Amino acid sequence: MSDVKLELDSFLPYRLNVLANVVSQALSGIYAERYGLGIPEWRVIATLGQFGSVTAKDIGAHSHMHKTKVSRAVASLMRRRLVQRRINRQDLREAFLSLTREGHIVYSDLVPIARRFAADLSDGFSPQERDQLDLLLTRLTERSRGLLAGADLSQPVAD
Repeated sequence: MSDVKLELDSFLPYRLNVLANVVSQALSGIYAERYGLGIPEWRVIATLGQFGSVTAKDIGAHSHMHKTKVSRAVASLMRRRLVQRRINRQDLREAFLSLTREGHIVYSDLVPIARRFAADLSDGFSPQERDQLDLLLTRLTERSRGLLAGADLSQPVAD
């Protein structure tokens, strides 16, 4: 056995995961209480609200959710009449999803709440710190996508 240890509290992937979970849970408390939505349902509504009519595959790709999670969330939202499905006549294997009138009402109600939450989250940061955080998150995301695609770990990160 090696004496080499991984200190999770200083391990960047662990810290990012904890941060993402804490932020997601805090925000989900708001829309769960108000509309009984879980995190996957909220992500589907937010994606449809942003992009309009898209496929479940598109939602999964954009939100980084597994297709079964997307499928369950869509089924739940359709039962609640917040999402509707329209068959793609060009490819009958897929359907376009969009918000119903009721879904748009929920989305419109939650957007200012989500924006306020995001503003509260970065409260106390200077404009320069917000810009720097945005830049760093963008670079981490790009680097992570490269690593996911099998990029060479020995190569330096490009600016």
